[in-house]
Amino acid sequence: MNILQNQEINNTAFSGLIGVARREINPPLGIYARNWGAGRTDNAVGFHRPLTLTCLTFQSQNAEQPLVLIGADLGWWSNALDELKFRRGILDTLNLEESRLMVCLSHTHAGPCLSTAAASKPGGQWIEPYLLQLKEKSVDAIREALQHATLSTLEWRYGTCDLATNRDLQMEAEKRVVVGFNPQGEADHTLLIGRVTDVEGNITATIVNYACHPTTLAWDNELLSPDYIGAMRELVENQAGGRVLFLQGASGELAPAEQYVGDVEVADAHGRRLGYAVLATLEAMSGQNEVLDYSHTRESGAPLAVWNKRRIVPSSQTAAKLVMVPFQLKDLASLADIEAQWLACDDPVVKERLWRKRWIRMAVGDGDIAPMPLWIWQIGNACLVGQPNEAYSRYQQRIRAACAPIPVAAINIVNGYAGYLPPVELYGKDMYAVWQTPFAAGALEDLEIKTIETLNQLFK
Repeated sequence: MNILQNQEINNTAFSGLIGVARREINPPLGIYARNWGAGRTDNAVGFHRPLTLTCLTFQSQNAEQPLVLIGADLGWWSNALDELKFRRGILDTLNLEESRLMVCLSHTHAGPCLSTAAASKPGGQWIEPYLLQLKEKSVDAIREALQHATLSTLEWRYGTCDLATNRDLQMEAEKRVVVGFNPQGEADHTLLIGRVTDVEGNITATIVNYACHPTTLAWDNELLSPDYIGAMRELVENQAGGRVLFLQGASGELAPAEQYVGDVEVADAHGRRLGYAVLATLEAMSGQNEVLDYSHTRESGAPLAVWNKRRIVPSSQTAAKLVMVPFQLKDLASLADIEAQWLACDDPVVKERLWRKRWIRMAVGDGDIAPMPLWIWQIGNACLVGQPNEAYSRYQQRIRAACAPIPVAAINIVNGYAGYLPPVELYGKDMYAVWQTPFAAGALEDLEIKTIETLNQLFK
């Protein structure tokens, strides 16, 4: 059931003070950057494209605490304490409420390690100073965005891009599901674009919400890279103007068909493919504060429905909610047992899996229930939903269906990380998303219910 009734379907506009800022966040080249168990090196030898951090701030008026949205070309938080220290540093420095900050990682698999626990690894001594620098650059970007915020309009439109494919491939001979292109599997191709324009109608920022794992570059790659997001961003900014802020969607089972390569041109081709879809969606949008509206029927050889553009009044309303969703945990090994297995293991692939399992156990704690945060923002007649885990695309499909006609940006890996959220029917299969996650069957469904319930309260 839709949560809005008798609402003008096409009026997605928000009008208020919107600020934009960008920082380059390249780490020192020697930093520890092993992201693949099959990798051959611990350190990158160069940069494919710069890693960036983009910040947007939203306010109805100057006196209001801003909503602060950050998109960064980074992978994931291995250590919950590092993420909390980073985010708390931003909140305390700016005296910002916890509900009003979302730091969204693009999930590139060609970025630096973000865990200070890897300090003993080759290049690990650079991680802690890099995280401090990352916090300082985030604060600087937020302050710049707020200082230069101007009266602007944010409007949304859905588009499509078929870059994402299903990556849960059933291998009957092996009796397991492997992570790679499944040509028979369904994939969500939904693209959501937010266009920010100034009072003169110039584009100052474009929000790109798309669900697709940035796993193009893998164990043969030796460069730090934003993956496909870099070329997409360059194309859209050159053609449309303004800054692009990328938000990784609910991509638990989605990735490009061609991936796990060392050739950066493949990543760039993927980025251009998404970039042209973004530009096509922008081109299809009406002018600032305009929608198509049915005018009349004109009799001709056929009865013709005539639609004309008309002006709309944008909303200036904002709201932010932070709620906790209790997830039941699987029967997990204790932290001490995992550490003992890791110390005794000589296989680099298995050792990497145990290393990740260790930090997941630390992230969810030693109990049977792990409360997971959920951020929900209202910005005008649209909403942003962020949570720290890797939800399958069914999550964004269901909350968008429940919220129609309100546009919903669903965002994975926001303000933390723990594990995957696959649908309940996949539990029992031998597959990475199921044995990696610390959460018991039903966690995704619990998140869907809580999200829709909170959206109902927000837009009642």
